[in-house]
Amino acid sequence: MFKTYLMASVTALAIAAGAPALADTRPQTPVASDQGILVFDPAFFADARPNTALDMVNRIPGFAVNDGDGSRGFEGAVGNILINGARPASKNDAGSSVLGRTLASRVERIELIRGGATGIEMQGYAVVANVILKGQTSSRQHILTTNNIFFEGGQDLFSGSYQFSAQEGERTWGFTLSDGLGNSDSNGKGLITRHDASGRVIRSETFFNDAYGGGNSLRGNYASPFMGGKIDLTARIGVNDWHNIDRQTSDVVLRESFNDEDSTSGEVGAVYTRPLGTKLKLETRLSHDFARADLASLSRVEQSGSAQPEQVFAADIETSESILRSLVRYEHSPKLEFELGAEVAYNMLDTAQTYSVGGVAIPLPSATVKVEETRGEVFGKSIWRINPKWTLESGLRLEASTISQSGDTASEKDLFYAKPRALLSWTPTETTQVRLRLERTLGQLNFSDFAASSALAEDQVYGGNVNLEPEARWVSELTFEKRFWEKGILSIGLRHDEIENAIDAIPLEGGLSATGNIGDATLDQLNLNLVIPTDKLGVSGGKFRFRNTWNRTEVTDPTTGETRRLSGVRTSQPNFQWEHDLPNLNLQWGVGYIVSLHQPSYRPDLVSIMSGEDYWELWAEYKPKPDLSIRAQVNLWDDFQFERTAYSDRAKGEVSYYELRQIDPRTFYQIRLRKTF
Repeated sequence: MFKTYLMASVTALAIAAGAPALADTRPQTPVASDQGILVFDPAFFADARPNTALDMVNRIPGFAVNDGDGSRGFEGAVGNILINGARPASKNDAGSSVLGRTLASRVERIELIRGGATGIEMQGYAVVANVILKGQTSSRQHILTTNNIFFEGGQDLFSGSYQFSAQEGERTWGFTLSDGLGNSDSNGKGLITRHDASGRVIRSETFFNDAYGGGNSLRGNYASPFMGGKIDLTARIGVNDWHNIDRQTSDVVLRESFNDEDSTSGEVGAVYTRPLGTKLKLETRLSHDFARADLASLSRVEQSGSAQPEQVFAADIETSESILRSLVRYEHSPKLEFELGAEVAYNMLDTAQTYSVGGVAIPLPSATVKVEETRGEVFGKSIWRINPKWTLESGLRLEASTISQSGDTASEKDLFYAKPRALLSWTPTETTQVRLRLERTLGQLNFSDFAASSALAEDQVYGGNVNLEPEARWVSELTFEKRFWEKGILSIGLRHDEIENAIDAIPLEGGLSATGNIGDATLDQLNLNLVIPTDKLGVSGGKFRFRNTWNRTEVTDPTTGETRRLSGVRTSQPNFQWEHDLPNLNLQWGVGYIVSLHQPSYRPDLVSIMSGEDYWELWAEYKPKPDLSIRAQVNLWDDFQFERTAYSDRAKGEVSYYELRQIDPRTFYQIRLRKTF
């Protein structure tokens, strides 16, 4: 716990040091419209001296950037960021990425749209940020960034990017060269202890793991007036790699597993918009993305000088997605708008996998498989501004799809879903809003679950499931939002989900397991987001934040028949943050603290629980000039562990062993330098 005490002491001293800062008298209050839209102009962000539009959006009180889940299709898979009222040309060109290559000087204002507004496609979100850029200007802008991560006892990582953008009136273009990195904050070393059912120690070994990766990519963007409207084009090509090693050792044993992945991916996207009259507007999107990956996993054990047969898993995977989407938006009046459209998509996964032990091939269910989906959707929406205090967004989506599988197993399935949605917003004052959402949502299938896979470090090999269906939910959500003291917010949300065809692990013949549907489930959720500016409390420029989501889930276990929680859903993850602007020093600093996290996972023969405590993040950003930013950050985690219970027969409660894996994650340091010109 020494790390925790040290970080807490540093934080307390820094807050005390900053307390005498002079109060800021510049105007910072956002302007609210009678439609629940808050408008933030550049003066609101002046103290932070933002370099990019993303810096500005990240400082909107109570708003968190969400880039979407990247699932198949466009509707519902994109993020909560709009630029000039529209999303990027490709769903994989995340809103945060676009804002990160947009200089703050180009931003005219930012609109925080709560509950819907005419002319804005909410895409299932209750709140979105719409960044309005300055038009009719001529400019050339450059952003040069380096980001380096240094691990105590682990793999150090280095990355950088160069972004160029240009504007001539209504025409813009640019490109991004990126040398990226990937890392895990749970890398470290520790101890693994395994007991049998009687409590006898059968394994006590030291543990070491490391995981890292990177990638190189080139993206280009172009936008211009075209045939009476506007066209936005984007394209990207990139290569990536990921590496993971797990090692367990004792005086008599060495266990190692290695995982390596190399992939190539790319995409092209286009969006065309144009008015069809004074009240009609057309928007058409076309996108195509593709990827190919080669995966290799190796596990070997040497005990008392004798090597056991090696386990080898390999996979060659190709994926692609093509989407065509078009809609017409009709503004009947400033108070009423309708939208009608359709989307068609083709998705494909083609994979060939092998598994061997000691050079002997072991057959796997659905090892070689091609999965294809053809999907069509029609949708209609309306936004009705009933009066200045009430807004109703409603809609209906009808989705039909055919999923076929060929290879080791042949199958075809037709699916149809109706997805209604209603969002009612009441804004009695500029600072208070209540939102009620009722919606049926449909989860997107992960095509990889149709094929076999492995986790050799956990002694697990999984089969594929040809009978997998999407998870559907009836969602009821009530949110209360109160803004105060210019930058403060209190948001409380209550949510209940009735889940159909919940997705979790199911047993297969031969002792294997796979991802599958396990029946109906429920989710009850309480969400709290609190931001308290401390100017009125004597500490100018400070903000205290607290957020947490409490989850309670229930489902019937397919192995035991008993009620349990859903896998992968954390019961709670309380997060405390302190941020402090010191404009006289051109400095910002902050600290974040996660108290604990707890996440269960259930398989037919294994129950595991991941837990962690005392996660700290301390950062400082110095901006000696408006076009130069230097950010330093340290992350440390006191405790992280896995508890695993393996069963010979979980239905009867017959335990094979208990295992505790205690990890001391490495402290790591980040240095980021960003220059704009």
